[in-house]
Amino acid sequence: MSDILTLGIESSCDETSAAVVLNGRKVLSNVISTSLDLHKMYGGVVPEVASRKHVEYIVPVIDEALRTAGVKKEELDYIGVTYGPGLLGALLVGLSAAKAMAFSLGKPLVGVHHIEGHISANFLEYEELEPPFIALVASGGHSHIVYCSDYGEFKIIGRTRDDAAGEAFDKIARELGIGYPGGPVVDKAAKLGDPGAVAFPRVHFKDSLDFSFSGVKTAVLNHLNKCKMKGEEIPVNDICASFQKAVVDILSENTFKAAKQFNCDKVVLAGGVAANSALREEFGRVAEKRNMKFYRPSPVLCTDNGAMIACAAHYAAQKGRFSGLDLNAYANLSIEEIGAKG
Repeated sequence: MSDILTLGIESSCDETSAAVVLNGRKVLSNVISTSLDLHKMYGGVVPEVASRKHVEYIVPVIDEALRTAGVKKEELDYIGVTYGPGLLGALLVGLSAAKAMAFSLGKPLVGVHHIEGHISANFLEYEELEPPFIALVASGGHSHIVYCSDYGEFKIIGRTRDDAAGEAFDKIARELGIGYPGGPVVDKAAKLGDPGAVAFPRVHFKDSLDFSFSGVKTAVLNHLNKCKMKGEEIPVNDICASFQKAVVDILSENTFKAAKQFNCDKVVLAGGVAANSALREEFGRVAEKRNMKFYRPSPVLCTDNGAMIACAAHYAAQKGRFSGLDLNAYANLSIEEIGAKG
């Protein structure tokens, strides 16, 4: 079989990215341009600002991805693009570019679900990894436990009922005044603190593997208010360590329960929160204790990137899952809907 080249385009939030991947697994280029610094002053992503920056970056980023890979656009076999979920205006920029390329080059278009992309990032790191497995997808917008039975076939078996894990990190960091995005700054501060300093709650649901992070977030805010009312110095590092431990514990506990429930001996991490050092260490520790295989992408592949979209598009194309030029963007889209709208 001849080699297959896939271009992946990602623009669901504040990263504009394009990548060329060979045969679904080998990254030839992965160019990422972010507008993160512009959003820091607001403490979160401003959709209109993100969309405008995508318009500015999208063509240069695609050109750089092709140039770095040493590939001419005519040599591409597939054009993969994120079509949801995400910020609608941001998604439309990448989608419009992908559809224009697919039309002008006469190449097949492949719509990719954003979470499908994050899970697929692990295929780029581990040549031996194949479904079935259990994936924890944790980011600023999602906290899902997903059973991957085959390439492109997913079942959600647990999800957050309120805040996503990454969202909770952002809110706590904002209250502590230590910066944005919250994940990296909380992780850094937690390394200097005592995870047992404050007993923050872990929420469990009977007969469900769902998450809830609003309770632990509220507990942290109440603790901060008590410290302020008493005129006590706020132990930032200890609070970060204790909060992070509570989040990591419940993410790990539910994910490994899911693995046991589905009789899976492979567990993968995906999404921005997958870069969290405590989460990676805890998953590795539990997996080793239970004699399971544990996979996690490198930090650069935990963030939004075109390589993961190209990988997912490659496997979707192998199963004949192509999209028409009438493909639309969807701000809210379940991973279980793959193929229904794409």
